[in-house]
Amino acid sequence: MASHLTAPYGGSLVNLQLEPDKAEKLKQQSRDWASWNLTRRQICDLELLSNGAFSPLTGFMGQADYDSVCKNETLANGTYWPVPITLDVPEETAKKLKVGDTLTLRDMEGVMPAVIQVSDIWQPDLKAEAKHLYGTTDEKDPAVSRLMNQTNPYYIGGELLSIQPVHHYDFVELRLSPAKLREKFASMGSRRIVSFQSQDIIHRSEYELTSRIMKLLKANLLIQPLVGLPEAGDIHHYTRIRCCQEIIRHYPRNSTVLGILPLIQRQGAGSKQVLLAAIAAKNFGCTHTIAQPENRDDCSDKNSHWFDDAQHKAEKIGIELVPFEKMLYLERQDRFVTKEQAPEDLQALTISHRDLQERLDWGKEVPAWSSFPEVVKELRRAYPPRSKQGFTVFFSGLPSSGKSTLANVLMVKLLEIGGRRVTLLDGDIVRRNLSSELGFSKEHRDINIRRIGFVASQITKNGGTAICAPIAPYNRIREQVREMIAAGGGFVLVHVATPLEVCEQRDRKGLFAKARAGVIKEFTGISDPYEIPHDAELTIDTTQISSEEAVQDVILYLEEQGYIGPEA
Repeated sequence: MASHLTAPYGGSLVNLQLEPDKAEKLKQQSRDWASWNLTRRQICDLELLSNGAFSPLTGFMGQADYDSVCKNETLANGTYWPVPITLDVPEETAKKLKVGDTLTLRDMEGVMPAVIQVSDIWQPDLKAEAKHLYGTTDEKDPAVSRLMNQTNPYYIGGELLSIQPVHHYDFVELRLSPAKLREKFASMGSRRIVSFQSQDIIHRSEYELTSRIMKLLKANLLIQPLVGLPEAGDIHHYTRIRCCQEIIRHYPRNSTVLGILPLIQRQGAGSKQVLLAAIAAKNFGCTHTIAQPENRDDCSDKNSHWFDDAQHKAEKIGIELVPFEKMLYLERQDRFVTKEQAPEDLQALTISHRDLQERLDWGKEVPAWSSFPEVVKELRRAYPPRSKQGFTVFFSGLPSSGKSTLANVLMVKLLEIGGRRVTLLDGDIVRRNLSSELGFSKEHRDINIRRIGFVASQITKNGGTAICAPIAPYNRIREQVREMIAAGGGFVLVHVATPLEVCEQRDRKGLFAKARAGVIKEFTGISDPYEIPHDAELTIDTTQISSEEAVQDVILYLEEQGYIGPEA
């Protein structure tokens, strides 16, 4: 490692990779050990632990480090650390283990990238973790809700032993470890390196900003597209990386390096997320990193309390934060400037990521000054107008509320309009064909809704139309389904808000009567709650209008949103 590069956080890069003979021996021994299949988040964290990007950590945090981070924002030894890096497992896995055991870790394909030597097993205080990360324990906050409801109840801490690097099939040449990137920077003679970690497309504004920062700092640029867990509405990493490969040609030759970063965005964590990313950037060899606000269409004010606090903590890490600034376009002068540089007598133009996305959704022109033509071409290829995208209409409501009737009428109307491949996933149809082995416990109903969501997501991302009509009584599962489907197309939640007494009157199967008599347990609306959606695009009470009129409202909404119409 070249001495002129900045030192890794903690002084040296952690290397958890075992020698081949030791790795093979562990593989043989692992047959007798308990095993855990890692989630996508855990795989990303494991990769950054294993390759040294999270140096000086040598594994998933034990309880002492976890408690210290949540209380003091430091590891137990006093080293600054902003975010817990933890391995959560269900109770059945935790109960198989004791301190001193070795747990085999497997990816989604069953491959074993590492084992963990268990030093701690405990039930975390998730409210304290939420308070530390997000400043609140209110589960109305989406980040808090995810932490509280989607985290397994036990944490496992201990040192990792890496059997083999986490394997990827895509963009292999861009998945460079800190050690490899440091070698590359050393060969380039780089001394000052600024990191730009982005979960968005790099358009002209970001290009102009990074070019300006490179000149001011006399630094090389490391562009690191984030490829952890995408948030709803994020552009897929395949498209973002292809766009980066196009735009990198516009920077001066040998000035810029492109490398993928599998870092999970802890949305809602604010400066703590920025500082975790700064630690990774330092370990990759960077002296500076561009600090972006969570709302990527906002500008970070260098004098704001948020930036000052983050910069102070970044000094402990040994890296300098550079504020993200929105660049404005002066049309008459054909150049970009910061907000402070913009003359009052000249109109300065800007375009938000949301506006750009809407232009793509509606097939409108993207201003030539706002992005590079090859980037726009790539985006149009990946994201056709809504009239060419798939979508899902998801009806949810009490039993006998009219969901199935509305779903069937909508299917017929869409087929009558034509131009769409339509699939109906009615609750009873799914129960017969996908979920015949499931009962009606809360756990089984959740599994059933996830199956419906998965099938609908596949239909949607491949350009089809899915119409779903389950009861889907729980907000948390509906939100998961929305995220799953919205990643590949449109999602429209329709709350069929027929009152309970009307549903009972309509009940031809006598299910409500059986539920009130206690014959049917956990029946939605009687012995089990129906959580009214807070995020429905449409709410329909079928006691007020006919089925045809209700479906017409859905059709009009789909036309307004551009999913159906003259161009569809």
